Amino acid sequence: MDVLPYLVAGWVFLTGCYGLATSRNLIHAVGCLSVCQAGTYVLLLAVGYRHDATAPVFSDLKPGSRAVVDPLVQALTLTDVVVGATVTALLLALVVQISKRHGTVDPDELSELRG
Repeated sequence: MDVLPYLVAGWVFLTGCYGLATSRNLIHAVGCLSVCQAGTYVLLLAVGYRHDATAPVFSDLKPGSRAVVDPLVQALTLTDVVVGATVTALLLALVVQISKRHGTVDPDELSELRG
């Protein structure tokens, strides 16, 4: 088993988390959250990868004759991409509304949102 894709996934995720923790701009924070999400794409694709496997199309193969890639992991990755794009669009829309209402995108200057 190759460890490199798992290390890349962890590095991308931790890079996004570091940017999220040190961000002083809401737009930058949304971008860092998208980078964290990209780490999950790499992780899911690394889990579903099989060396010397073919696409999961069984019209020309007898079942069990060759190894195939797991199609469930590919479907989960595609779903993850769609959900990530939707969440990013929603968060950016919220940042635009915060900028219009408060005139800033710095979370430290949003005193009205403190509890």
